[in-house]
Amino acid sequence: MSGASARRATGLALLAAVGAFALLGPALVGIDPARQVLADSLAPPGAAHPLGADVLGRSVLARLAHAARLSLGLALASALTAAIPGVLLGVLAAWRGGAADRALSMLADATMAIPGLLLVLLFAAVAPGRQVALYVGLALVLWVEWFRVARAASRPVLAGDAVQASRLLGFGPGYLLRRHVLPALAPMLAAMLALGTAQAVLALAALGFIGVGLQPPVAELGAMMTEYLPHWHEAPWLIAAPVALLVLVVLGMMLLSPDEAP
Repeated sequence: MSGASARRATGLALLAAVGAFALLGPALVGIDPARQVLADSLAPPGAAHPLGADVLGRSVLARLAHAARLSLGLALASALTAAIPGVLLGVLAAWRGGAADRALSMLADATMAIPGLLLVLLFAAVAPGRQVALYVGLALVLWVEWFRVARAASRPVLAGDAVQASRLLGFGPGYLLRRHVLPALAPMLAAMLALGTAQAVLALAALGFIGVGLQPPVAELGAMMTEYLPHWHEAPWLIAAPVALLVLVVLGMMLLSPDEAP
């Protein structure tokens, strides 16, 4: 196995492990993440609480499992939602060129002129603590990258001999898109999905950490780090759990991406 293959296999294994924990963890743990047992406040890892308990006596393992499901699910949904219009508009810009290309490029540049986190913050301010606001904000931030990659990668494909031959044979845009454009873009789009999901997970954690994302008692990685940070000296295992999970997610996404950025 080559070095690149081994790296991607490692990344896939990490993501599979985190994904299995996110999907199956809440059911396997079987503990309400909001259940408080004040007698267990700041309990260290042990048989009752494998990752310890927070200051309110809530199971860190249960909260981490629900936070992983929420963060990964919301990030993946945002990346996929951004991919559909981003790719289609990118291909359209490369296909039509001219005024359509300039108009769509100007729209993408205008979106990029606003810092990504600021745009998400604007939506979060409209509906504080609502998942839908973060979902829409992240999708609006991420679509630009999909657009730029699809636009740049589609141009040589559309100008290639295979597409020109299909056009001469009378095949329509739908056939060209399915047969030539999307298969050529698939490896880049797969890498973009990994990178976009990692970016969304980091953005959600950053917003939760500064207190403008999802609000307690919802279990979310950034919010958990904010809650546990004041107790890092007496109970360092608390903040280590969400930080480690976040590192594993981002590391897996980075290892799964190609050697060269698209």
